[in-house]
Amino acid sequence: MDLPAHLRRLLGEPVDHLEPLGHRHAWTLHRAHLPDGRTLFVKARTDTDPDAVGVGAGVGGTTSDGVFTAEAAGLRWLAAGNPDLVAPVLASDDHVLVLPWLPTETPSAIAAEHFGTGLAQLHAATPANYGATWPGFIATLPLDNSPSTGEWGTWYAEHRLAPYLPAAAHVLGRDGIRLIERVMDRIGHLAGPPEPPSRIHGDLWSGNILWGSGHAVLIDPAAHGGHRETDLAMLALFGTPHLDRILAAYHEVAPLSSGWRQRIPLHQLHPLLVHVVLFGGSYRGMLLAAAASALAG
Repeated sequence: MDLPAHLRRLLGEPVDHLEPLGHRHAWTLHRAHLPDGRTLFVKARTDTDPDAVGVGAGVGGTTSDGVFTAEAAGLRWLAAGNPDLVAPVLASDDHVLVLPWLPTETPSAIAAEHFGTGLAQLHAATPANYGATWPGFIATLPLDNSPSTGEWGTWYAEHRLAPYLPAAAHVLGRDGIRLIERVMDRIGHLAGPPEPPSRIHGDLWSGNILWGSGHAVLIDPAAHGGHRETDLAMLALFGTPHLDRILAAYHEVAPLSSGWRQRIPLHQLHPLLVHVVLFGGSYRGMLLAAAASALAG
């Protein structure tokens, strides 16, 4: 693909210069400079990457088909809940995603508090269902976003845990698979008090939060109607600056149900399963420890 020409067709204006920023998964990253002085962030598919199209569209394989369409849909859907918290989509198709270039800075405690408040407001924009109306992705793995108005625990077990077990089986072994299955068998007890669906980011680790100009902006979502504790558990999984301040500000706006801290490992099972499928055995111990903690409650 001639990326400058493709961007010109999408944006309706030429690109002066494309600065390569490396690659991630099945796409390349660029900073685009426009004649009017604006700077944009560009993600572009690369079908020459071994993780790109042709490896397989199932959960056990990877594909870049539909990733940018899903990401753009998720960003726009999240922005409908809180536009100040989400990077705006400037252009997108199945080959390219274009966002504003967002300069970053070290987050302050005050910015973290504002983020906690904004995240609570986003979650309060309650959708009608768990799931979403578009096919989902997390990295290059498909997500089953089939909508449901039932209980969150059942939806989570069926659409966020069970689909990844076959691809993870060779890493987890029989005992590891059985441990996850025990969580799924007890999901009704472990899921906590019923809550309505929340408009969640779905992959809210610290790398998907850009801090700049005194506030946070969300990128790279796996957005869907889900449980709000999922986003908070993801913030804790790999560490987020000023997490205590974020959670305190969140709780002031939207108090969490009793026992939410004990349910953090349950909500971390899906992202850890994804990491096992994508990256192998280095995440096995974390996944099984989370499963054991979820069962211990």
